[in-house]
Amino acid sequence: QVQLVESGGGSVQAGGSLRLSCAASGNTGSSYWMAWFRQAPGKEREGVAGLSPSASGDSTYYADSVKGRFTISRDNAKNALYLQMDSLKPEDTGMYYCAARFGGDPVWYGVYNRRTYNVWGQGTQVTVST
Repeated sequence: QVQLVESGGGSVQAGGSLRLSCAASGNTGSSYWMAWFRQAPGKEREGVAGLSPSASGDSTYYADSVKGRFTISRDNAKNALYLQMDSLKPEDTGMYYCAARFGGDPVWYGVYNRRTYNVWGQGTQVTVST
């Protein structure tokens, strides 16, 4: 059973940076999709960045709202996923979740669709103030 644990959230002023980490434990490997989602109060959970399996070249995908400011990356040796967030804005505030696709539903719903992923972390809070 794979488990994901996020860390690195916190409070920062607009324009600042944070680096989120997601530690994967259990029967892990590098051949799976991973992503970061976020959820602001009263809003739906939205995908912000995705990473293809290493066997597919670790291709990265970003939502328009974060493109050019966020960077997703993976360290296979450490079984870790990261999200470097720069030039943060107040609208980036929310709970950030790490997600992974380990088998599960064979239907592909898209990189930014939460139904694509079947393993989730507990979340880490990011607050950006003006």
